[in-house]
Amino acid sequence: MGWAMTVAAATFLLSVIWGGPLIEIMRRLRLGKNIRIDGPATHAAKMGTPAMGGILIVGWTLVVSLMVSIVQIVQALETAESVVIPLGVMVAYSILGGIDDYQGFRLRPGEGMRARMKLMIQLTISLVAAVLLYWLVNDRHGWIAVPTVPFLVDIGLLYIPAAIILITGSANAVNLTDGLDGLAGLISATAFVAYGVIAFLQDQQFLVVFSFIVIGATFGFLWYNAKPAQMFMGDVGSQALGASLGVLALMTNQWLIFPIVITIPVATELSSTLQVLYFRATGGKRLFKMAPLHHHFELIGWSETQIVQRWWLIAMLTAMIGIALALV
Repeated sequence: MGWAMTVAAATFLLSVIWGGPLIEIMRRLRLGKNIRIDGPATHAAKMGTPAMGGILIVGWTLVVSLMVSIVQIVQALETAESVVIPLGVMVAYSILGGIDDYQGFRLRPGEGMRARMKLMIQLTISLVAAVLLYWLVNDRHGWIAVPTVPFLVDIGLLYIPAAIILITGSANAVNLTDGLDGLAGLISATAFVAYGVIAFLQDQQFLVVFSFIVIGATFGFLWYNAKPAQMFMGDVGSQALGASLGVLALMTNQWLIFPIVITIPVATELSSTLQVLYFRATGGKRLFKMAPLHHHFELIGWSETQIVQRWWLIAMLTAMIGIALALV
Protein backbone atom coordinates (compact mmCIF):
# COMPACT_ATOMS: atom_id res chain seq x y z
CA MET A 1 0.00 0.00 0.00
CA GLY A 2 2.88 2.34 0.76
CA TRP A 3 4.34 1.74 -2.68
CA ALA A 4 0.93 2.25 -4.31
CA MET A 5 0.46 5.59 -2.56
CA THR A 6 3.96 6.71 -3.55
CA VAL A 7 3.29 5.91 -7.19
CA ALA A 8 -0.09 7.68 -6.92
CA ALA A 9 1.62 10.82 -5.63
CA ALA A 10 4.15 10.74 -8.47
CA THR A 11 1.35 10.27 -11.01
CA PHE A 12 -0.53 13.21 -9.50
CA LEU A 13 2.50 15.48 -9.86
CA LEU A 14 3.06 14.42 -13.47
CA SER A 15 -0.59 15.08 -14.29
CA VAL A 16 -0.53 18.52 -12.68
CA ILE A 17 2.69 19.47 -14.48
CA TRP A 18 1.38 18.45 -17.90
CA GLY A 19 -2.19 19.63 -17.40
CA GLY A 20 -1.42 23.23 -18.35
CA PRO A 21 0.26 22.36 -21.67
CA LEU A 22 -2.61 19.97 -22.50
CA ILE A 23 -5.14 22.75 -21.97
CA GLU A 24 -3.18 25.01 -24.29
CA ILE A 25 -2.98 22.30 -26.97
CA MET A 26 -6.73 21.66 -26.78
CA ARG A 27 -7.45 25.36 -27.05
CA ARG A 28 -5.28 25.70 -30.15
CA LEU A 29 -6.97 22.68 -31.71
CA ARG A 30 -10.37 24.08 -30.68
CA LEU A 31 -11.33 20.86 -28.94
CA GLY A 32 -14.31 22.29 -27.15
CA LYS A 33 -15.53 25.16 -29.29
CA ASN A 34 -18.56 23.28 -30.61
CA ILE A 35 -19.41 21.28 -27.50
CA ARG A 36 -23.09 21.21 -26.62
CA ILE A 37 -23.85 21.69 -22.93
CA ASP A 38 -26.95 19.66 -22.02
CA GLY A 39 -27.84 21.46 -18.86
CA PRO A 40 -29.37 24.56 -17.31
CA ALA A 41 -28.94 27.93 -19.00
CA THR A 42 -26.26 28.84 -16.45
CA HIS A 43 -23.96 26.34 -18.19
CA ALA A 44 -23.80 28.50 -21.31
CA ALA A 45 -20.67 30.18 -19.92
CA LYS A 46 -18.86 26.84 -20.19
CA MET A 47 -19.12 26.76 -23.98
CA GLY A 48 -15.69 26.46 -25.57
CA THR A 49 -13.95 24.97 -22.54
CA PRO A 50 -11.42 22.31 -23.66
CA ALA A 51 -13.31 19.04 -23.41
CA MET A 52 -10.92 16.11 -23.82
CA GLY A 53 -9.15 16.40 -20.47
CA GLY A 54 -9.57 12.68 -19.86
CA ILE A 55 -6.46 12.24 -22.00
CA LEU A 56 -4.52 13.44 -18.97
CA ILE A 57 -5.94 10.63 -16.82
CA VAL A 58 -5.66 7.79 -19.32
CA GLY A 59 -2.29 8.90 -20.70
CA TRP A 60 -0.48 9.04 -17.38
CA THR A 61 -2.23 5.90 -16.10
CA LEU A 62 -0.94 4.05 -19.16
CA VAL A 63 2.61 5.42 -18.95
CA VAL A 64 3.07 4.93 -15.21
CA SER A 65 1.38 1.50 -15.17
CA LEU A 66 3.69 0.24 -17.91
CA MET A 67 6.76 1.70 -16.21
CA VAL A 68 5.87 0.05 -12.91
CA SER A 69 4.87 -3.37 -14.25
CA ILE A 70 6.86 -3.99 -17.44
CA VAL A 71 9.33 -6.31 -15.75
CA GLN A 72 6.60 -8.29 -14.03
CA ILE A 73 4.60 -8.58 -17.27
CA VAL A 74 7.60 -10.19 -18.96
CA GLN A 75 8.19 -12.57 -16.06
CA ALA A 76 4.72 -13.95 -15.34
CA LEU A 77 1.48 -14.31 -17.29
CA GLU A 78 -0.55 -14.06 -14.08
CA THR A 79 0.84 -10.61 -13.41
CA ALA A 80 0.23 -9.60 -17.02
CA GLU A 81 -3.43 -10.52 -16.68
CA SER A 82 -3.86 -8.41 -13.56
CA VAL A 83 -2.47 -5.34 -15.31
CA VAL A 84 -3.22 -5.73 -19.00
CA ILE A 85 -6.96 -6.40 -18.86
CA PRO A 86 -8.08 -3.33 -16.86
CA LEU A 87 -5.49 -1.18 -18.60
CA GLY A 88 -6.46 -2.51 -22.02
CA VAL A 89 -10.16 -1.89 -21.38
CA MET A 90 -9.36 1.63 -20.18
CA VAL A 91 -7.37 2.44 -23.33
CA ALA A 92 -9.95 0.84 -25.67
CA TYR A 93 -12.83 2.77 -24.14
CA SER A 94 -10.72 5.92 -24.11
CA ILE A 95 -10.08 5.61 -27.86
CA LEU A 96 -13.81 5.10 -28.44
CA GLY A 97 -14.62 8.08 -26.24
CA GLY A 98 -12.01 10.19 -28.02
CA ILE A 99 -13.57 9.40 -31.40
CA ASP A 100 -16.98 10.28 -29.95
CA ASP A 101 -15.66 13.59 -28.59
CA TYR A 102 -13.91 14.46 -31.85
CA GLN A 103 -17.01 13.78 -33.93
CA GLY A 104 -18.88 16.07 -31.56
CA PHE A 105 -16.42 18.84 -32.35
CA ARG A 106 -15.97 18.35 -36.09
CA LEU A 107 -18.33 15.94 -37.86
CA ARG A 108 -21.57 16.11 -35.87
CA PRO A 109 -21.26 19.26 -33.70
CA GLY A 110 -22.83 18.79 -30.30
CA GLU A 111 -23.91 15.23 -31.09
CA GLY A 112 -20.90 12.94 -31.39
CA MET A 113 -20.99 9.33 -32.49
CA ARG A 114 -24.36 7.75 -33.25
CA ALA A 115 -25.68 6.02 -30.13
CA ARG A 116 -26.28 2.63 -31.78
CA MET A 117 -22.78 2.47 -33.26
CA LYS A 118 -21.19 3.51 -29.98
CA LEU A 119 -23.13 0.88 -28.04
CA MET A 120 -22.12 -1.86 -30.47
CA ILE A 121 -18.44 -1.00 -30.07
CA GLN A 122 -18.81 -0.80 -26.29
CA LEU A 123 -20.41 -4.24 -26.17
CA THR A 124 -17.66 -5.68 -28.37
CA ILE A 125 -14.89 -4.35 -26.09
CA SER A 126 -16.77 -5.60 -23.03
CA LEU A 127 -17.27 -9.04 -24.62
CA VAL A 128 -13.54 -9.42 -25.23
CA ALA A 129 -12.80 -8.37 -21.64
CA ALA A 130 -15.45 -10.72 -20.23
CA VAL A 131 -14.12 -13.71 -22.15
CA LEU A 132 -10.54 -12.99 -21.06
CA LEU A 133 -11.63 -12.66 -17.44
CA TYR A 134 -13.61 -15.90 -17.58
CA TRP A 135 -11.07 -18.07 -19.41
CA LEU A 136 -7.76 -16.66 -18.18
CA VAL A 137 -8.13 -14.90 -14.85
CA ASN A 138 -10.85 -17.11 -13.36
CA ASP A 139 -9.77 -20.34 -15.09
CA ARG A 140 -13.16 -20.93 -16.73
CA HIS A 141 -15.15 -20.03 -13.63
CA GLY A 142 -17.77 -17.33 -13.12
CA TRP A 143 -16.82 -16.40 -9.60
CA ILE A 144 -18.86 -13.93 -7.56
CA ALA A 145 -18.52 -13.00 -3.89
CA VAL A 146 -21.77 -12.81 -1.95
CA PRO A 147 -21.80 -10.91 1.37
CA THR A 148 -22.05 -13.23 4.42
CA VAL A 149 -21.26 -16.28 2.24
CA PRO A 150 -17.76 -17.56 3.17
CA PHE A 151 -16.94 -18.94 -0.29
CA LEU A 152 -17.09 -17.75 -3.91
CA VAL A 153 -20.15 -18.75 -5.92
CA ASP A 154 -19.64 -20.02 -9.48
CA ILE A 155 -22.39 -18.87 -11.84
CA GLY A 156 -20.78 -20.50 -14.86
CA LEU A 157 -21.19 -19.01 -18.32
CA LEU A 158 -23.75 -16.52 -17.00
CA TYR A 159 -20.66 -14.63 -15.87
CA ILE A 160 -19.92 -13.47 -19.43
CA PRO A 161 -23.21 -11.64 -20.18
CA ALA A 162 -23.23 -10.27 -16.62
CA ALA A 163 -19.69 -8.94 -17.07
CA ILE A 164 -20.59 -7.36 -20.43
CA ILE A 165 -23.55 -5.55 -18.88
CA LEU A 166 -21.51 -4.45 -15.87
CA ILE A 167 -18.58 -3.02 -17.86
CA THR A 168 -20.76 -1.31 -20.47
CA GLY A 169 -23.24 -0.01 -17.91
CA SER A 170 -20.49 1.36 -15.70
CA ALA A 171 -18.87 3.18 -18.63
CA ASN A 172 -22.14 4.87 -19.57
CA ALA A 173 -23.10 5.63 -15.97
CA VAL A 174 -19.86 7.49 -15.26
CA ASN A 175 -20.17 9.21 -18.64
CA LEU A 176 -23.60 10.59 -17.68
CA THR A 177 -22.23 11.69 -14.30
CA ASP A 178 -19.73 13.93 -16.08
CA GLY A 179 -21.99 17.00 -16.10
CA LEU A 180 -20.70 19.29 -13.34
CA ASP A 181 -17.23 20.62 -12.57
CA GLY A 182 -15.35 18.03 -10.55
CA LEU A 183 -18.25 15.60 -10.18
CA ALA A 184 -17.25 12.58 -12.31
CA GLY A 185 -13.61 12.79 -11.23
CA LEU A 186 -14.38 12.85 -7.51
CA ILE A 187 -16.97 10.07 -7.72
CA SER A 188 -14.70 7.86 -9.84
CA ALA A 189 -11.63 8.41 -7.65
CA THR A 190 -13.66 7.50 -4.55
CA ALA A 191 -14.83 4.25 -6.15
CA PHE A 192 -11.25 3.41 -7.17
CA VAL A 193 -10.16 3.94 -3.56
CA ALA A 194 -12.83 1.44 -2.45
CA TYR A 195 -11.71 -1.23 -4.91
CA GLY A 196 -8.06 -0.44 -4.25
CA VAL A 197 -8.66 -1.21 -0.57
CA ILE A 198 -10.59 -4.38 -1.44
CA ALA A 199 -7.76 -5.52 -3.74
CA PHE A 200 -5.27 -4.82 -0.93
CA LEU A 201 -7.28 -6.97 1.47
CA GLN A 202 -7.16 -9.75 -1.15
CA ASP A 203 -3.41 -9.28 -1.62
CA GLN A 204 -3.84 -8.43 -5.31
CA GLN A 205 -0.93 -6.02 -5.22
CA PHE A 206 -0.87 -5.10 -8.89
CA LEU A 207 -4.55 -4.17 -8.83
CA VAL A 208 -3.83 -2.03 -5.78
CA VAL A 209 -1.07 -0.19 -7.63
CA PHE A 210 -3.21 0.22 -10.74
CA SER A 211 -6.11 1.61 -8.69
CA PHE A 212 -3.94 4.20 -6.99
CA ILE A 213 -2.23 5.19 -10.23
CA VAL A 214 -5.69 5.99 -11.61
CA ILE A 215 -6.51 7.90 -8.43
CA GLY A 216 -3.32 9.98 -8.72
CA ALA A 217 -3.96 10.75 -12.39
CA THR A 218 -7.59 11.66 -11.66
CA PHE A 219 -6.56 13.99 -8.84
CA GLY A 220 -4.16 15.69 -11.26
CA PHE A 221 -7.05 16.19 -13.68
CA LEU A 222 -9.26 17.53 -10.87
CA TRP A 223 -6.63 20.22 -10.23
CA TYR A 224 -7.83 21.78 -13.49
CA ASN A 225 -11.43 20.54 -13.38
CA ALA A 226 -12.37 22.18 -10.08
CA LYS A 227 -14.98 24.92 -10.46
CA PRO A 228 -14.63 26.95 -12.59
CA ALA A 229 -13.25 24.16 -14.78
CA GLN A 230 -10.35 24.90 -17.11
CA MET A 231 -11.04 21.64 -18.93
CA PHE A 232 -13.70 18.95 -19.02
CA MET A 233 -13.14 15.21 -18.87
CA GLY A 234 -15.06 14.27 -22.01
CA ASP A 235 -16.00 10.76 -23.10
CA VAL A 236 -12.30 10.04 -23.63
CA GLY A 237 -11.97 9.98 -19.84
CA SER A 238 -15.39 9.19 -18.40
CA GLN A 239 -16.02 6.04 -20.44
CA ALA A 240 -12.49 4.82 -19.72
CA LEU A 241 -12.83 5.34 -15.96
CA GLY A 242 -16.23 3.68 -15.78
CA ALA A 243 -15.25 0.64 -17.84
CA SER A 244 -11.95 -0.01 -16.03
CA LEU A 245 -13.72 0.38 -12.70
CA GLY A 246 -16.13 -2.35 -13.77
CA VAL A 247 -13.19 -4.61 -14.63
CA LEU A 248 -11.71 -4.04 -11.16
CA ALA A 249 -15.00 -5.07 -9.58
CA LEU A 250 -14.97 -8.27 -11.64
CA MET A 251 -11.30 -9.07 -10.93
CA THR A 252 -11.84 -8.76 -7.17
CA ASN A 253 -15.02 -10.89 -7.54
CA GLN A 254 -16.78 -8.16 -5.55
CA TRP A 255 -19.15 -7.09 -8.28
CA LEU A 256 -22.39 -7.81 -6.46
CA ILE A 257 -21.68 -4.76 -4.29
CA PHE A 258 -20.66 -2.67 -7.32
CA PRO A 259 -24.01 -0.80 -7.66
CA ILE A 260 -23.63 0.27 -4.02
CA VAL A 261 -20.08 1.53 -4.46
CA ILE A 262 -21.11 3.57 -7.53
CA THR A 263 -24.51 4.64 -6.21
CA ILE A 264 -24.22 8.15 -7.70
CA PRO A 265 -23.49 7.01 -11.29
CA VAL A 266 -26.20 4.33 -11.01
CA ALA A 267 -28.75 6.90 -9.79
CA THR A 268 -27.65 9.27 -12.56
CA GLU A 269 -28.12 6.67 -15.29
CA LEU A 270 -31.41 5.52 -13.78
CA SER A 271 -32.75 9.09 -13.70
CA SER A 272 -32.06 9.53 -17.42
CA THR A 273 -33.71 6.19 -18.25
CA LEU A 274 -36.79 6.97 -16.15
CA GLN A 275 -37.04 10.43 -17.68
CA VAL A 276 -37.19 8.98 -21.20
CA LEU A 277 -39.65 6.21 -20.28
CA TYR A 278 -41.93 8.59 -18.39
CA PHE A 279 -41.81 11.13 -21.23
CA ARG A 280 -42.90 8.50 -23.74
CA ALA A 281 -45.53 6.94 -21.48
CA THR A 282 -47.20 10.26 -20.62
CA GLY A 283 -46.99 11.86 -24.04
CA GLY A 284 -44.49 14.57 -23.17
CA LYS A 285 -44.55 15.02 -19.39
CA ARG A 286 -41.32 15.01 -17.38
CA LEU A 287 -40.58 13.07 -14.21
CA PHE A 288 -37.65 15.38 -13.36
CA LYS A 289 -37.20 19.03 -14.26
CA MET A 290 -34.16 17.91 -16.24
CA ALA A 291 -32.09 14.74 -16.49
CA PRO A 292 -29.55 13.53 -15.49
CA LEU A 293 -30.38 13.94 -11.82
CA HIS A 294 -27.77 16.60 -10.97
CA HIS A 295 -29.40 19.01 -13.44
CA HIS A 296 -32.76 18.49 -11.70
CA PHE A 297 -31.26 19.65 -8.41
CA GLU A 298 -29.65 22.64 -10.12
CA LEU A 299 -33.06 23.72 -11.39
CA ILE A 300 -34.65 23.47 -7.94
CA GLY A 301 -32.05 25.84 -6.54
CA TRP A 302 -28.97 23.88 -5.47
CA SER A 303 -25.68 25.41 -6.53
CA GLU A 304 -23.22 23.40 -8.60
CA THR A 305 -20.78 23.35 -5.68
CA GLN A 306 -23.45 22.09 -3.28
CA ILE A 307 -24.40 19.23 -5.58
CA VAL A 308 -20.80 18.14 -6.17
CA GLN A 309 -19.92 18.21 -2.47
CA ARG A 310 -23.10 16.43 -1.37
CA TRP A 311 -22.82 13.81 -4.11
CA TRP A 312 -19.20 13.23 -3.04
CA LEU A 313 -20.26 12.76 0.60
CA ILE A 314 -22.76 10.13 -0.53
CA ALA A 315 -20.09 8.48 -2.69
CA MET A 316 -17.69 8.26 0.27
CA LEU A 317 -20.41 6.75 2.43
CA THR A 318 -21.39 4.14 -0.17
CA ALA A 319 -17.71 3.32 -0.77
CA MET A 320 -17.30 2.60 2.95
CA ILE A 321 -20.46 0.48 2.92
CA GLY A 322 -19.09 -1.44 -0.05
CA ILE A 323 -15.79 -2.14 1.71
CA ALA A 324 -17.67 -3.26 4.82
CA LEU A 325 -19.81 -5.66 2.78
CA ALA A 326 -16.68 -7.05 1.14
CA LEU A 327 -15.39 -7.91 4.60
CA VAL A 328 -18.56 -9.67 5.76
